[in-house]
Amino acid sequence: MKKNKRKRFSRFTSLIARCLLVWAALWIGGIVIFAFLPVPFSAVMAERQTGAWLQGKTDYVAHSDWTSMDKISPWMALAVIAAEDQKFPEHWGFDVGAIQQVLDNNSGERMRGASTLSQQTAKNLFLWDGRSWLRKGLEAGMTVGIETVWTKRRILTVYLNIAEFGPGIFGAEAAAQRYFHKPASRLTIAEAALLAAVLPNPIRFRADAPSGYVRQRQQWIMRQMRQLGGEGFLNRYQLH
Repeated sequence: MKKNKRKRFSRFTSLIARCLLVWAALWIGGIVIFAFLPVPFSAVMAERQTGAWLQGKTDYVAHSDWTSMDKISPWMALAVIAAEDQKFPEHWGFDVGAIQQVLDNNSGERMRGASTLSQQTAKNLFLWDGRSWLRKGLEAGMTVGIETVWTKRRILTVYLNIAEFGPGIFGAEAAAQRYFHKPASRLTIAEAALLAAVLPNPIRFRADAPSGYVRQRQQWIMRQMRQLGGEGFLNRYQLH
């Protein structure tokens, strides 16, 4: 009897190990492939679309139009850096100082403030939404992977193509077309800052009906963009 239990347990652990190896292979393959090829969809997009179908929202379509960096306004690239991760060109995927502040304050609400663009890209592309230590651990591993294989410019390009800017609206091109009826290449500094202002919660905050808070955040982002040095900041780090 005990031998049968040990055999079943051994088979179960073997199955789990194989599943983990398959997932790891898929993730590693994705990191290598998407270092060069356009990203057709992200894990968060798939999660949102599946959730909409399960809720019977047949009109919901998670939409993104892949756009190369040279066809996205430099203001958009600078806006997300100013808003989300001003140390992006210099860190290796993690903002250690910001993480330490979160740990010292013991506040889950500030966790996004410690999440770099690299971490957000890894999470959005390969993992599910939500907060858990398991997901954060996997996110850390993915972040190391993309920081090792991808350039900073590639990370920023992928982020700008899969970031969520509203219900069903993913990527700078889709957001520019939806909210301003123009391509992402023609976004102004104010428009780019407005889109970046909704990133902390694109379901709650709206670019097409911005609240007073969103407008204040937009103005703050614009000031940060100028303080960083404008387009010269992107050129210095070869990000655009």
